Amino acid sequence: MMKRVLISVYDKEGIIDFASFLQGRGYEIISTGGTYKYLKDNEIKAIEVNELTDFPEMLDGRVKTLHPIIHAGILARRDDLAHMDTLKERNIGTIDMVIVNLYPFFEKYKEDLTFEEKVEFIDIGGPTMLRAAAKNFNDVVVVTDKNDYEVLINEMLESNEVKYNTRKNLAGKVFNLMSSYDAAVAKFLMEDEDNYPEYLSVSYKKAMDLRYGENPHQKAAYYVSNMTQGAMNSLEVLNGKELSYNNLKDLDIAWKVACEFEEPACCALKHNTPCGVAVGEDAYDSYKKAYECDTVSIFGGIVALNRTVNKATAEEMIKIFLEVVAAPDFDEEALNILRSKKNLRVIKCNAKPKDKDSFVTIDGGVLVQQEDSVLTEDIKVVTLKKPSEKELQDMLFGMKVVKYVKSNAIVLVKDKKAVGIGGGQVNRIWAAQEALERGEGACVMASDAFFPFNDVVEAAGEHNITAIIQPGGSMRDEDSIKKCDELGISMVFTGVRHFKH
Repeated sequence: MMKRVLISVYDKEGIIDFASFLQGRGYEIISTGGTYKYLKDNEIKAIEVNELTDFPEMLDGRVKTLHPIIHAGILARRDDLAHMDTLKERNIGTIDMVIVNLYPFFEKYKEDLTFEEKVEFIDIGGPTMLRAAAKNFNDVVVVTDKNDYEVLINEMLESNEVKYNTRKNLAGKVFNLMSSYDAAVAKFLMEDEDNYPEYLSVSYKKAMDLRYGENPHQKAAYYVSNMTQGAMNSLEVLNGKELSYNNLKDLDIAWKVACEFEEPACCALKHNTPCGVAVGEDAYDSYKKAYECDTVSIFGGIVALNRTVNKATAEEMIKIFLEVVAAPDFDEEALNILRSKKNLRVIKCNAKPKDKDSFVTIDGGVLVQQEDSVLTEDIKVVTLKKPSEKELQDMLFGMKVVKYVKSNAIVLVKDKKAVGIGGGQVNRIWAAQEALERGEGACVMASDAFFPFNDVVEAAGEHNITAIIQPGGSMRDEDSIKKCDELGISMVFTGVRHFKH
């Protein structure tokens, strides 16, 4: 019995060679609209769907393959006599292979199109055929990835058939694709909804397998959003080795810190925590200042700047070992200098951070929250002494940095340089002591959360801190305020906590 294949593809790359191969193996080809014309123009004999169904395409092509003759031919179980008798009674032939790829909704969603134009790229007929064929994978080979054409050609040449495990895997790929496709459509249609939906559906595509995860014994991969053209899925690697799992995590935070500032800024980062942050007159100045914040920890770290890297900055950078340098651009001389370090990953970031939500997996669940995008609610001076304008600017600088330091977090600032950073401690006084030990000469202290006791203020006074910014909100706020008044320290409440766990 002659086998039949239904071909309906938006992306036509490679389909002529595959269709020619199948035709040579005795397959009768059924096709639709644009695909039919493309096959015919390339001398591939095919039957148009409406010849088979005796029903013309209608509604501007929205209805082509949504017909019982097509779906019965796909869904009939070959080992079920009742199914096969029904096909015989109704003169319906089986369809043994379905090759379909979808309207490019992922790509069109990101383009500058109207809502109505984007709706037209929601595929209906394609997913319906794919789901039907995938459900009946034991009898029907379903192909939605053009990269599988060659796999199937090789397997059919070797054994004249497609093995069960291959069929099953191809069917799984269909549902894997459809879950992501449907998630993208759902997000598109619900993007004006303020509340989180009943079901969490996400749409990501694998960009690459990674050598390993945080440690060599952990497998890892990098997936990018199908819906958002953000910083980490639009970057360009201009030099160096492949980015690792840890590189990507660190780069994400370093770039976010640098993008917190309108002024030229640089963030040096190690183990997902800033170790030096500064703003300056230009890229060179901000890098030098960030380096000076912690000349030890920056070694082997990640550096991100929010300005174009020039020759002078690049010359400074190559004086030490860095894993990654990221910036919105690099001039030609700077790029040549950085490329002299063949393993140094040089990254051009083409977009600012755009994610609205963050996700954290826990065993058996996922936590979803809005990104921490609100810096302060209301700047309120709570002490007798008021901060100077310079101190206030350093305070706000410190709060921008503290958002990216693991809680409990304390950041010490002098002249818009994070000269002392303490984070990840189980109590606030330890975080403060850690920062104060390294923050010599600092004048301003920023805290991610309130002070439950006045011990942090006492420690700050011993190190000549003159101004403190914190959210406030403790039942014992008054103790810290009184201690500040005793020591001549100004204190400001912001009303916004910045825990980062």
